[in-house]
Amino acid sequence: MEEPFASWSEFNVAVAGAGAALGGLLIVALSVNIATIAKSAGLAARAGASIAALILGVALSCAALIPGQQTVGYGIQVLVGAALCAVIDVRCGITVARDAVRTGFRRYTLERIAFFAVPTLVYAVAGILLVASTAGAAGLVLVAVGTIVAIVATVAFSWVALVEVLR
Repeated sequence: MEEPFASWSEFNVAVAGAGAALGGLLIVALSVNIATIAKSAGLAARAGASIAALILGVALSCAALIPGQQTVGYGIQVLVGAALCAVIDVRCGITVARDAVRTGFRRYTLERIAFFAVPTLVYAVAGILLVASTAGAAGLVLVAVGTIVAIVATVAFSWVALVEVLR
């Protein structure tokens, strides 16, 4: 494994394992309250965006472990993943906004949308820096930041899916 990826290998191995386990736990959490979650298009959309950002982090951690990975190639992989997540985020944002209008509960609409969109934005900036390759190290740091933010957002949404929907 070549630098700069070699110095990130332990982080990527940890994220790949922990993120995959967390993704499974989120799906279990969703299944516990699936009837309640399915009634709310906004909750279901937020669940989809949360899973997408988390799984992108896992996939990027795995991709960074590929022997011979090059910074520019990895940057392209990050950008493609971010673009796919952005499509999901936009669709989910529209659904959350429509659900807020439908239910009359508009109080936290912007925060709910931003909560799942931030990791994707961080990944996109990371991909640009990696492709530019003059700031490859900063791009790898931002991939890590995006992944950590996605993990935190997923844990927070898991709490919503397990507890808050029952209040």
